[in-house]
Amino acid sequence: MKVLGRQTVSLLLATTMLAGVLAGCTRPADEPTAPPKGNGEGSPEPITLRMTVWGAPDELAAYKVAIDRFEKEFSHITVDLQHIATDYDTKLTTMVAGNDVPDIAMMESGTITFPLAEEGKFHNLQEFLDNDPNLSLDDLVPNLLYSLEPGHVIGIAPGPESFGLFYNEAMFADAGVEPPPSKASEAWTWDEFVETAKQMTLDTKGRNASDPDFDAKNIKQYGINFPTWWGGYSNFIYSNGGDFVSEDGQTFALNQPEAVEVFQNIADLINVHHVAPSPVQAKNIPATNVALQTKKVAMVIDGQWASTALAQSNFDYNVGVLPVMKQPMTTIVCGMFSMFKSTKYPQESWELMKYLIDPESSIDMITVGTWMPAYKSWYTEPELLARWTQNLPARPSGYKEAIIDVLLESSHQTPTGYVKNFSKIMDIVSPALDKVWLGQQSAQEALDAVAEKAQAQVQGRRNLE
Repeated sequence: MKVLGRQTVSLLLATTMLAGVLAGCTRPADEPTAPPKGNGEGSPEPITLRMTVWGAPDELAAYKVAIDRFEKEFSHITVDLQHIATDYDTKLTTMVAGNDVPDIAMMESGTITFPLAEEGKFHNLQEFLDNDPNLSLDDLVPNLLYSLEPGHVIGIAPGPESFGLFYNEAMFADAGVEPPPSKASEAWTWDEFVETAKQMTLDTKGRNASDPDFDAKNIKQYGINFPTWWGGYSNFIYSNGGDFVSEDGQTFALNQPEAVEVFQNIADLINVHHVAPSPVQAKNIPATNVALQTKKVAMVIDGQWASTALAQSNFDYNVGVLPVMKQPMTTIVCGMFSMFKSTKYPQESWELMKYLIDPESSIDMITVGTWMPAYKSWYTEPELLARWTQNLPARPSGYKEAIIDVLLESSHQTPTGYVKNFSKIMDIVSPALDKVWLGQQSAQEALDAVAEKAQAQVQGRRNLE
């Protein structure tokens, strides 16, 4: 999901597809459920769990379907699902301050989650993981847990989200240009990526950006739409051996050579090579699926969640592996489920969280492209892998190599999960980078200018290995 830094991913899920997907969705018959809470007479005590989430209306519909199944399995539990469509952090903070606290909340690690955790607002989910016979840390793919410190888990994501290079196949075929490779071992270098983007950028007279007569002031088709939020460029910072703070957590690192090179490379796509729109121009570029379908751009770097809308578009798209600076790398970004310590029903809350994390319960959001599974077995066991990757519009031919293989072999935790005070650091960095994207300052100048202020906000990192 595009949660972190842009608050939440714009998730699209077609409700018209739910019925067909859910028809094949069953839970293992031998999976034990939690014992119901007794009322002294041998029958379950009816309880209500309140859960807050964000998300688009279609994602909310999918939540409701999963919760309906949960309520049928746990007949004594009713789930009050509260959808907070806008200003999620502000509204949830107000709720907590007024002691109007849900049992479970969808959270985002970089904003209010860690401050609330430091105030002791959340249950340590490690205690549940240690004692649950059906779910352990070893069952989950990497980078799904968010921890306050080693052994203190404050959130578990329902699945990972990573990045890929989406493209319009027909545009490459028509141009006679080789499309992005899907294998990490064949990934483009940055220079190869730039050269391809030049060939796929056209002015109004049909000349590409490699042509000496190319008119950079009248571009009708960009080669690449490159994200300028931290989730997008973090992939390349990690690929280049950089980081947001130093390994010991004491030093601001975005003004160091590994990160500065990335920022300058992105700015050069806009201002030197003229193959990508500036953030101002990008406001007129539609969402990934529409931008590719209408040939406004040939390639887009986006989260794998873009597959949902692309699958509903009437054109042939595919996904390649991200360009490489020094090594293949993708950042895992995702929202997480956290349990408030104030809940009266911790075990039942855990059962609900565990249910939603189970790919069997979220299969509808997985098969249409919105989520990826949380369980390792759904990546390693051929039958389970096939259920969410084969013969589905949201999973084009390059998906397994470009998305899944890179996630399993070359992924990095989101900086919001380990950089302390991340949001306040980025509140200083982001305006400085705006000047870089606009060509008003070099990356080195802009980052050096704010380094002292950013350094003042550095509070260390959570080393959770």
